[in-house]
Amino acid sequence: MENDSIEGKSWLQRNLKWFIPLVVVALLLGSALFSTASDAQMGGYVTALNDNELYQNALQKAQQNKEVSKALGNLNSIDQLAIIESNVEYSNNNTSVNLSVRVTGSKGKGRMDLVANKVNNSWNYQAIKIRIKDPKQEITVLP
Repeated sequence: MENDSIEGKSWLQRNLKWFIPLVVVALLLGSALFSTASDAQMGGYVTALNDNELYQNALQKAQQNKEVSKALGNLNSIDQLAIIESNVEYSNNNTSVNLSVRVTGSKGKGRMDLVANKVNNSWNYQAIKIRIKDPKQEITVLP
Protein backbone atom coordinates (compact mmCIF):
# COMPACT_ATOMS: atom_id res chain seq x y z
CA MET A 1 0.00 0.00 0.00
CA GLU A 2 1.41 3.30 -1.02
CA ASN A 3 1.31 6.10 1.44
CA ASP A 4 0.43 8.95 -0.92
CA SER A 5 -0.77 12.04 0.77
CA ILE A 6 -4.41 12.59 0.06
CA GLU A 7 -4.92 16.10 -0.96
CA GLY A 8 -8.31 17.44 0.19
CA LYS A 9 -10.27 20.28 -1.25
CA SER A 10 -9.85 23.70 0.28
CA TRP A 11 -12.61 25.28 2.33
CA LEU A 12 -13.54 27.58 -0.57
CA GLN A 13 -13.78 24.70 -3.02
CA ARG A 14 -16.00 22.72 -0.65
CA ASN A 15 -18.32 25.65 0.12
CA LEU A 16 -18.34 27.50 -3.18
CA LYS A 17 -21.96 26.54 -3.95
CA TRP A 18 -23.40 28.59 -1.11
CA PHE A 19 -20.58 31.08 -0.42
CA ILE A 20 -20.74 33.00 -3.73
CA PRO A 21 -24.55 33.48 -3.70
CA LEU A 22 -24.30 34.59 -0.07
CA VAL A 23 -21.66 37.19 -0.94
CA VAL A 24 -23.71 38.44 -3.91
CA VAL A 25 -26.85 38.80 -1.78
CA ALA A 26 -24.91 40.57 0.98
CA LEU A 27 -23.42 43.01 -1.53
CA LEU A 28 -26.83 43.73 -3.08
CA LEU A 29 -28.44 44.31 0.31
CA GLY A 30 -25.60 46.54 1.44
CA SER A 31 -25.77 48.51 -1.77
CA ALA A 32 -29.53 48.93 -1.47
CA LEU A 33 -29.32 50.08 2.14
CA PHE A 34 -26.63 52.65 1.53
CA SER A 35 -27.99 53.96 -1.76
CA THR A 36 -31.57 54.57 -0.63
CA ALA A 37 -30.72 58.05 0.57
CA SER A 38 -27.83 60.06 -0.74
CA ASP A 39 -25.78 62.32 1.48
CA ALA A 40 -27.63 65.37 0.16
CA GLN A 41 -30.99 63.81 1.02
CA MET A 42 -29.81 62.85 4.50
CA GLY A 43 -28.65 66.42 5.02
CA GLY A 44 -32.07 67.60 3.85
CA TYR A 45 -33.82 65.47 6.45
CA VAL A 46 -31.57 66.76 9.20
CA THR A 47 -32.16 70.35 8.07
CA ALA A 48 -35.92 69.79 7.94
CA LEU A 49 -35.92 68.19 11.40
CA ASN A 50 -34.15 71.25 12.79
CA ASP A 51 -36.36 73.76 10.98
CA ASN A 52 -39.63 73.38 12.85
CA GLU A 53 -40.87 76.75 11.55
CA LEU A 54 -40.88 75.47 7.96
CA TYR A 55 -43.61 72.89 8.33
CA GLN A 56 -45.46 74.19 11.41
CA ASN A 57 -46.21 77.57 9.76
CA ALA A 58 -47.36 75.78 6.61
CA LEU A 59 -49.56 73.55 8.75
CA GLN A 60 -51.15 76.62 10.37
CA LYS A 61 -51.90 78.09 6.93
CA ALA A 62 -53.46 74.78 5.87
CA GLN A 63 -55.55 74.64 9.06
CA GLN A 64 -57.02 78.06 8.25
CA ASN A 65 -58.34 76.72 4.92
CA LYS A 66 -62.03 75.77 5.22
CA GLU A 67 -61.76 72.88 2.74
CA VAL A 68 -58.87 71.36 4.69
CA SER A 69 -60.76 71.71 7.97
CA LYS A 70 -63.84 70.12 6.42
CA ALA A 71 -61.88 67.20 4.95
CA LEU A 72 -59.33 66.50 7.70
CA GLY A 73 -60.70 68.28 10.79
CA ASN A 74 -58.21 69.75 13.26
CA LEU A 75 -54.69 69.04 12.05
CA ASN A 76 -52.21 67.49 14.46
CA SER A 77 -48.67 68.80 14.80
CA ILE A 78 -46.16 67.22 12.46
CA ASP A 79 -43.90 64.90 14.40
CA GLN A 80 -40.28 64.04 13.68
CA LEU A 81 -41.16 60.61 12.32
CA ALA A 82 -43.34 62.26 9.66
CA ILE A 83 -40.37 64.42 8.64
CA ILE A 84 -38.10 61.38 8.42
CA GLU A 85 -40.72 59.65 6.22
CA SER A 86 -41.14 62.76 4.06
CA ASN A 87 -39.68 63.68 0.69
CA VAL A 88 -37.53 66.77 1.10
CA GLU A 89 -35.30 68.56 -1.39
CA TYR A 90 -33.29 71.62 -0.45
CA SER A 91 -31.56 73.77 -3.03
CA ASN A 92 -29.91 77.19 -3.36
CA ASN A 93 -27.74 76.69 -0.30
CA ASN A 94 -30.73 75.53 1.80
CA THR A 95 -32.80 78.62 1.01
CA SER A 96 -35.33 76.80 -1.22
CA VAL A 97 -37.23 73.66 -0.33
CA ASN A 98 -39.74 71.21 -1.80
CA LEU A 99 -41.33 69.15 0.95
CA SER A 100 -44.00 66.46 0.94
CA VAL A 101 -44.96 65.35 4.45
CA ARG A 102 -47.69 63.25 6.04
CA VAL A 103 -50.40 65.15 7.92
CA THR A 104 -53.14 63.79 10.14
CA GLY A 105 -56.30 65.37 11.41
CA SER A 106 -59.24 64.45 13.58
CA LYS A 107 -61.21 63.29 10.50
CA GLY A 108 -58.52 61.79 8.29
CA LYS A 109 -55.03 61.93 6.88
CA GLY A 110 -53.23 63.15 3.79
CA ARG A 111 -49.99 64.67 2.52
CA MET A 112 -48.97 68.30 2.53
CA ASP A 113 -46.82 69.42 -0.39
CA LEU A 114 -45.09 72.75 -0.08
CA VAL A 115 -42.61 74.89 -1.96
CA ALA A 116 -40.90 77.65 -0.01
CA ASN A 117 -38.00 80.09 -0.17
CA LYS A 118 -36.16 81.49 2.82
CA VAL A 119 -35.78 85.28 2.82
CA ASN A 120 -34.26 87.08 5.82
CA ASN A 121 -34.51 83.95 8.00
CA SER A 122 -38.23 83.60 7.28
CA TRP A 123 -39.96 81.11 4.99
CA ASN A 124 -42.07 82.52 2.15
CA TYR A 125 -44.41 79.85 0.84
CA GLN A 126 -44.86 79.67 -2.92
CA ALA A 127 -47.32 76.77 -2.86
CA ILE A 128 -49.06 74.63 -0.26
CA LYS A 129 -51.32 71.73 -1.27
CA ILE A 130 -53.02 69.00 0.70
CA ARG A 131 -53.56 65.65 -1.03
CA ILE A 132 -56.11 63.21 0.35
CA LYS A 133 -56.47 59.62 -0.89
CA ASP A 134 -59.92 58.72 0.36
CA PRO A 135 -61.86 60.35 -1.19
CA LYS A 136 -59.26 61.39 -3.75
CA GLN A 137 -58.96 65.14 -3.41
CA GLU A 138 -56.34 67.86 -3.80
CA ILE A 139 -56.84 71.11 -1.89
CA THR A 140 -54.82 74.16 -2.88
CA VAL A 141 -54.05 76.24 0.19
CA LEU A 142 -51.66 78.59 -1.64
CA PRO A 143 -51.46 78.52 -5.44
